Amino acid sequence: MEIRPMDPEDVPLAQQLSDDAFYEAAVQSRRASDPPAQRRSEARVASWIARTTEFLATDAEGCFVAYDSEGLAGIAASIRRDDVLWILSTFAVRPGLQGMGLGKRLLDAAMTYGSGCPRWMLSASDDPKALRRYRLAGFDLHPQLMLHGTIDRSLLVAVDGVREGTASDLDLVDDIDRKVRGAGHGRDHAALSAAGTLVVDTAGRGYAYAELSGPILLAALDESTAIRLMWECLARTEGPATVGHVTGANQWAVDVGLAARLRIGAEGLLGVRGMAPPSPYLHHGALL
Repeated sequence: MEIRPMDPEDVPLAQQLSDDAFYEAAVQSRRASDPPAQRRSEARVASWIARTTEFLATDAEGCFVAYDSEGLAGIAASIRRDDVLWILSTFAVRPGLQGMGLGKRLLDAAMTYGSGCPRWMLSASDDPKALRRYRLAGFDLHPQLMLHGTIDRSLLVAVDGVREGTASDLDLVDDIDRKVRGAGHGRDHAALSAAGTLVVDTAGRGYAYAELSGPILLAALDESTAIRLMWECLARTEGPATVGHVTGANQWAVDVGLAARLRIGAEGLLGVRGMAPPSPYLHHGALL
């Protein structure tokens, strides 16, 4: 088994391995009330490849692959933000190789990139082997909820004090990030803006990225601002809505979901080290 730094040529194979691993995990952990497990759409495949290629330009020291005689066997991609926050963005082992020590070797390699960072974050599936690995690495594990369903538009709450953001707002939103999670998203805003529309609280107390299915990231300095931003994101949905990565520290989001008659299901865990789960905050799965 060879473990080495990831190259640009590895990225398409890494995307396929990641999709295979997460799809299989979703199928195995799915409950009857959960939406069906799905493969990544063409748009999400393109987004994954673009995002990971960007990581190789900015955070190459945190990205690794493993190969065996059959080809790509595992991947780990991590990033640093503001030199205080390490994030495990992608971590997957080829189905059938779990529990053989490869995951630990890949995670250990990626975690060397976080040396000196006081804060650490990752988003985990329900895979028990991966969760054991994260806990042994010092992460506190916090269950997450997912809210999903079709919005009854008569239940939507009218929101004021929110506008669409522009590039001139990025310093503001990074300042909010630093107050809520300890580090700004910085260069990640390019990927976020490609995936959703930036909406900003006019008082400068919060922001969200909204896509057609709901918020993909939301941060605020108080719960009342977060609630207004979440309603704004729900109002922008078309078709089924999904609000993911809701930790126990963000009960305000559960209350909005219940008011919108969304169903509640379990969705993996948030792992943190050196910090509490951010709140009011709905994190992005890969850019946290």
